[in-house]
Amino acid sequence: MNQAKPVALVTGASSGIGEVFARRLSERGCRLLLVARRKERLDRIAAELGDAEALPADLEADSDLRRVEERIRAEASLEFLVNNAGFGTLGRFFESDLETQDRMHRLHVTATMRLTHAALKGMVPRGRGSIVNVSSVAAFLHNPFSVSYGATKAWINSFTEALAVELRSVGSPVRVQALCPGFTYTEFHDVLGIDRAGIPRSLWMHADDIVNASLRGLERNRLIVIPGWRYRFFVALQRWLPRSLKHAIAVKYGSRNRQPRVKRPESSGMGGHMSDADFR
Repeated sequence: MNQAKPVALVTGASSGIGEVFARRLSERGCRLLLVARRKERLDRIAAELGDAEALPADLEADSDLRRVEERIRAEASLEFLVNNAGFGTLGRFFESDLETQDRMHRLHVTATMRLTHAALKGMVPRGRGSIVNVSSVAAFLHNPFSVSYGATKAWINSFTEALAVELRSVGSPVRVQALCPGFTYTEFHDVLGIDRAGIPRSLWMHADDIVNASLRGLERNRLIVIPGWRYRFFVALQRWLPRSLKHAIAVKYGSRNRQPRVKRPESSGMGGHMSDADFR
């Protein structure tokens, strides 16, 4: 492998948005470090892309997370980090499995924080680099059935925004971005058993469009990127609504629905676990 190439590390790289990021960054001449739990799929993508290395890891596990951190610190040419790994659940928080909720916080919050810290340790002194933290439109909402998911994504937005302020305060050119997609055609919703027929087709986007919007946003130094004009309009609108009204709408939704519409009964309650896919 050519060590002179810029290095990009992508988590959740075995499918969806993570896989598309890997392909786009490979096209831009990066040497890739691909992280995901599913070794066979990761090996296949790495072999197809060529100058790429598969790093099978479960970032919810402390030992695997530390191993990826160490690899980041050892890469003197690391110029791109995409924190994309995560998963969602369906069900009321107080009825859900606590261990699953704990894993979600470990993956969305702890892993994002630790890998970002490891990357910035090298990027800031070198004076170059980009970090994309994949968040969600759900970060702007407070809804029943996805309490931890929305809360952890809101943390990602706040964390990324604070990092941007801190980096500017020291004059660092390192760029950070919170990418906030809405409904995306990936395995994420299939694993949860969400019936796509119950969601307007106009709200669905493709992973390629999400990644293209992210990369354009980086070129324009955009901190929060919300792909799709419908989602940008929705987020702008809800920011103007009184908090009491937003909560009243969410409460009405939660009281009328025992759970969002799903196709598979086994996906109810704790929900599916998808730490290699994309999460809206």
